[in-house]
Amino acid sequence: MGAGYYQFCPVAKAMELLDERWTMLVLRELMAGSDRFNDLRRGLPRMSPALLSKRLHTLSVAGLIRNVEGRYVLTAAGLELAPIVQAIAVWGVRWIGELGDADLDPKLLLWDMHRQVDHDAVPDGRSVVRFEFTDVPDPMRSWWMVIAAREADVCDADPGYEVSVTVHGSLRRLTEVWRGDVSWQHAQRDGGLRVLGPEHLRRALPAWFALHAWTSTVRAH
Repeated sequence: MGAGYYQFCPVAKAMELLDERWTMLVLRELMAGSDRFNDLRRGLPRMSPALLSKRLHTLSVAGLIRNVEGRYVLTAAGLELAPIVQAIAVWGVRWIGELGDADLDPKLLLWDMHRQVDHDAVPDGRSVVRFEFTDVPDPMRSWWMVIAAREADVCDADPGYEVSVTVHGSLRRLTEVWRGDVSWQHAQRDGGLRVLGPEHLRRALPAWFALHAWTSTVRAH
């Protein structure tokens, strides 16, 4: 932990643990289902491995997580923070609407999307979604998501499988769709995104990805 606030207030005592840089985002990743070190790294690409190890150790000592055969599992104390993290997300959507260019990251966006795949909505067998971002320079422009056998993975190199459907357009627009700022349909109508492929897959694609609960939050004006 960092330096203490030296106050008896329980808010102060809690923040001695929680307000260290990256700690809440590590908890966010754990709550989203990333339970192995490499998966946590993919969800926190700008966090150094050394700092991630340090934060995991701190959370373990504090009793919020435990390591079970290489998997990081939230304890009862850690799970009790879930509605707090969700409330922060809702507050952020409602009051912090600005999205800067530095906030746009295709790797992080697709990693989050792959965790929200609704496998019941995806056709049986293997489905491959190709993403082509017009506002991203090479070599980060092209990405593939492979969905099969109730699993999904994100690739930054062509995995060699036949593409089922392609999403072509702006990284910013897809990020706005994923945040709930606009709908898939709106983004396609205004030309920010194009979905290419067989008609039945183009129509079905939005249902393959379940939006986060906080995307329905009404924005403040």
